[in-house]
Amino acid sequence: MTNEKHGKMWLKLIVGGGISLAIANLLGHSIPGWLHGALMGLGGLSVVFGSSEVMIEAVEGFAARRKMNTFVAGTMAGLASNIPELVMLGFVLAATPRVGFIVSVLTLHVGVAAFGLYCGFLPRDIEGQAAMPKPLVKLSTDLYAAAAGAFFAIGSIFVLMKVFAPPGHNNSELGTTDLYVIGAALLMVQVVAVFRLVKRFSDGGEDEANQPAPEIQRDPMSVKTIMGFSLIGLVGAVLGGHAVGEFAAVLVGALREKGYSEMFGALILSVFAASGAFVMIGTAHFKGKHDIAMANASGAVTQVPFLVLPIAFILLAAFSQTGLIPTLEHGGVIPIDFQSTSAILLGFPSMLILWKAVQDDGKVNWLETTSMISIFFLVIYLMAVHG
Repeated sequence: MTNEKHGKMWLKLIVGGGISLAIANLLGHSIPGWLHGALMGLGGLSVVFGSSEVMIEAVEGFAARRKMNTFVAGTMAGLASNIPELVMLGFVLAATPRVGFIVSVLTLHVGVAAFGLYCGFLPRDIEGQAAMPKPLVKLSTDLYAAAAGAFFAIGSIFVLMKVFAPPGHNNSELGTTDLYVIGAALLMVQVVAVFRLVKRFSDGGEDEANQPAPEIQRDPMSVKTIMGFSLIGLVGAVLGGHAVGEFAAVLVGALREKGYSEMFGALILSVFAASGAFVMIGTAHFKGKHDIAMANASGAVTQVPFLVLPIAFILLAAFSQTGLIPTLEHGGVIPIDFQSTSAILLGFPSMLILWKAVQDDGKVNWLETTSMISIFFLVIYLMAVHG
């Protein structure tokens, strides 16, 4: 990426979003509530997207200095883009804990749908096969299988706790200890996965990646510039995340008044939360950097169960202990009900078919692409309509 882009894309997003937030705060309650919420949401999302862009610039600069290959660089950039989104999620969890938790899970379903759709745009050979990057086949598929197991185990426990609870025993909520344990266990998988990715594929470790180091910049970015971009990204994430948290509360309240379910509102918010990954996928694809696009498409899936969701669990537990959010009727934090159980349990078939489509031969054919798109959107439809 060029220095010209450094001065345009992220700066326009942050400045434009900042102007929208300033107008919303200055006018306050003198404008209709829906307009105030729209300005806060639009401005907050714009600032978060700009923060994601600048964090990506920092990580890509670091990857160029380390001479990482395209898939690893794309994965690291995807991880960096989660920082503003995690800050945003923290504010959403503080404003609407239950909806924030469901949004965290539903982002996975939106991510797998994006993965399936993007597979339809990949270049294919004469037999209609689209080859997957070697790191994705050898490492990411393990994460797909692990995520499928995690969602099936957690979802099954939810069902068993509700169905087989002894009389007079409360099994309808997850407490802070549960959230800390589950969050730590899932987060450990992400830490090991990043370590193995960098060690095996970044610069010719155990396995060679299928593309050489990316030409992210002609001149390596200086350490000061990398640190400066990181700081701007973090500050923007806090400002934008707070605004989106307010927007989420307004949106959920408005949808509830109209008779829509919380699941429907959470799905809309999850699309917003994943839209930064969509932008990264599209930008990389149109530049012909399919490995980077594929890394972000895969990362939008694997980083939800092993980064976004565990951090959401830990934040909810911490918020509850500090009194930032109220506890439920029996002292728990997350209710075990139809919405939370279905959001978790339906992650299992999505991750299972994703694992099977890629792992068998390292390629995706048209039947596998069609099957992924069909199953992923069927799951989303069922949750939106019947959730």
